[in-house]
Amino acid sequence: MDEDVTVVSPNTSSKRRVAYYYDNDVGLYSYGGAHPMKPYRMRMAHHLVAAYDMLQQMDVFRPRRATALSMTQFHTDEYIDFLSKVTPETVEELTGNGTRFLVGEDNPAWDGLFEFCSISAGGSISAAQRLNAGAADIAINWAGGLHHAKKREASGFCYVNDIVLGILELLRHHPRVLYIDIDCHHGDGVEEAFYTTDRVFTCSVHKQVNFFPGTGDVHDRGYGSGRGYSANIPLMNGITDEQYKSVFQPVMSHIIEWFRPGAIVLQCGADSLSGDKLGVFNLSMEGHAACVQFIRSFNIPTILLGGGGYTTKNVARAWTYETACALGIEHEIPRMLPYTDHLEWYGPRYRLDVESSNMQNDNDNVYLEGVKRKVLEGLRDLPFAPSVGLQDVPRMDIGEAIGLLPDEEGDDASDMDEVDLRLSHHVRNAHTIQSSSTSSSGDDQSDSSGAEDIGMDNGHDRHGRSSHKNPSKRAFFRRQGELLWDSQDIGSRLRRGGPAIWNEDESEIVQAHESSYIDLGMGRKRKYAVGIMATWKPEAGENL
Repeated sequence: MDEDVTVVSPNTSSKRRVAYYYDNDVGLYSYGGAHPMKPYRMRMAHHLVAAYDMLQQMDVFRPRRATALSMTQFHTDEYIDFLSKVTPETVEELTGNGTRFLVGEDNPAWDGLFEFCSISAGGSISAAQRLNAGAADIAINWAGGLHHAKKREASGFCYVNDIVLGILELLRHHPRVLYIDIDCHHGDGVEEAFYTTDRVFTCSVHKQVNFFPGTGDVHDRGYGSGRGYSANIPLMNGITDEQYKSVFQPVMSHIIEWFRPGAIVLQCGADSLSGDKLGVFNLSMEGHAACVQFIRSFNIPTILLGGGGYTTKNVARAWTYETACALGIEHEIPRMLPYTDHLEWYGPRYRLDVESSNMQNDNDNVYLEGVKRKVLEGLRDLPFAPSVGLQDVPRMDIGEAIGLLPDEEGDDASDMDEVDLRLSHHVRNAHTIQSSSTSSSGDDQSDSSGAEDIGMDNGHDRHGRSSHKNPSKRAFFRRQGELLWDSQDIGSRLRRGGPAIWNEDESEIVQAHESSYIDLGMGRKRKYAVGIMATWKPEAGENL
């Protein structure tokens, strides 16, 4: 099938209206001296962009920082509250006790964590709003692109998923959004968020085998209404510019031609560059930027985001060059770097360039053609431009509208079972608590009825939704007096080995199967007995 795919690249030269989002404080934060993630790289990139006089050619904004409330459009209230409590005084305590949210080691608690997340997420939300208003053709937020963050978990150096929040904002205006990820690591957090909807197409190009997070197999294609609307292109170590292009362009052409997105979000993780400290690809700066140029050529409103990238000088080079690509001036700027406060970091060549190396290439044409063929075959049966009526493009709770949050009555949990099974089969640095068979919904939903709401006397959560819905199907799991999970919390992460027994009027649980566990990956499971089962009644508002 791949021979029949025409690579369409309609317009590469015309100018675009570019909005650029940057907060001066973003470079002040630190994950810790030995941690590979360096927020300082955004400041280095910004200084190069300024030194090349690009700021005068863009609309430059300091984004409005995302609030805790805006973050809970995707993340649970409980998780965001946890992040917001990270202060200089609580860092050590939260790092030690934060494994419930995967905060520790790769994802430590550090001073300024919540503020950093608010900058990153605020930039992506603001960029989406700018596109929605028709005030820009391209919006850039190099502080964004944190694609591993889950609904209630930090993962892979990512705490708040600014990408999901930005896409949710785009969906208020656009019936269909395409997400493309060229980070060396699979964009698992974004794919997982939209795995069951046909309104967001996610496509990730990444290393998969023996590489974090281990997800993103070529056969992972979505589920339910989202079947066919996830595409994964797993590559091997050492892929070159030409090989990458030979797969990327025909696949993206086909997706764009048939899906007809109203907006595109392109995550430009720079760890796919040659010489990255954690990446394993061999792309040059120009090979990486060719993806930006190709997507730009379709003249569809686009958000460019950052992401991974752990050789800081090369990250700054790449994102500077890709800013020039967004403006259409990449051939006009000199390759000798202008003076900045960080000039000594770019030695000994001091050029705007990242060259490929002579590293071993494990990709051959047979493998690449096979991957491309499988991806294109998976797209063959997709309907042309899935229809979404105007009345189906909501203005308020977009997450609930696309199935990210369940409706009031909920859906059958079996719809998510296959998704959960798929995720559990991959190597994930994540906690997976299996879902209650008594839960009336297996879909992801916010923590609107979880620990946040206990004690609220108005019967509503911070979104204004009732905190007492489906009371006969709610249970609070406790271990040694500690609140673990609410059975209406994330369905894909909460599952028990046996059914609960309810009293006659189904207002409380009187017995439960003691077989909850946390899946640590690689076949290792840590069991937790379900101790006290707290009761819940429709009129209850007091603390349990």
